[in-house]
Amino acid sequence: MKLSEIPGSVYHSAKMLLIPVKKLGKNPVKRIPVVVSLTSIPTRLKTLAITIRSMMQQEYLPEKIILWLKEDLKGQIPASLSKLEGDLFEIRFSPYGFSHRKLIHSLEAFPDTIIITCDDDVIYHPSTLRITYEEHLKHPKNVIGNRCRNITYKNGELLSYGKWPFINETPQEPSLVMPVGAFCVLYPAGSLNSQVQDVDLFMKLAPKADDLWFKMMAVLNDTVSLKNSQQIIEPVPIMGTQFVALKTVNKGQDLNRVQWNDLMNHFNLTPQKIKEKLG
Repeated sequence: MKLSEIPGSVYHSAKMLLIPVKKLGKNPVKRIPVVVSLTSIPTRLKTLAITIRSMMQQEYLPEKIILWLKEDLKGQIPASLSKLEGDLFEIRFSPYGFSHRKLIHSLEAFPDTIIITCDDDVIYHPSTLRITYEEHLKHPKNVIGNRCRNITYKNGELLSYGKWPFINETPQEPSLVMPVGAFCVLYPAGSLNSQVQDVDLFMKLAPKADDLWFKMMAVLNDTVSLKNSQQIIEPVPIMGTQFVALKTVNKGQDLNRVQWNDLMNHFNLTPQKIKEKLG
């Protein structure tokens, strides 16, 4: 977290925690047919209620907010989190510890429902789900990302992940748009290939890159991923949650480049083949 972000983080965290539980999720502008799905790790359990509260205070409220935790955390849920459970928010458990569980279990539990994934270490602005869902109504068959990178090649070689630019306007190659999970990603029902649930395969090819795995599963199902044409208000980082972060590991070792190459090789794809598949 940047030093300049600390005052805003403290203010918004306190504001969320001061809302009485009985007032959370009350009087939304609209209810939408969406399940919000996320996962977390033990080091973030004490602050996770802040993220959940921000999702419970959305202008457009989802049908459910599902938190997937590893089974060995049963009995370790802090009161700040357990007291939020009810018709809207639910904690479910998984035998797995990888980040892919934020989506794969909800895809299985709610196969006919739109799933929106979110991260566990930020505070989302109340307009986030509204802006995301409005874009879905314009492009109902596409995966929608509020923040995306363009998977980038030069002279046929995949560049380092740090050189995959964030998309601010129309990308150079729309077929290689990769949604980034932190700002929320919307997955329409049926948008991902059935292999998305193949644990052995994604642990072999993309064990530390769930965003890349989900991008490939969209490609295999001929589903285009789009950057939202509307700009959401950027989520506020929660202080003390950034010490353990998968993105730091991946960036330091350039694992995203390695894992995307492994995915492309396994499925016998090239950038040109993806472009042809996605039209």
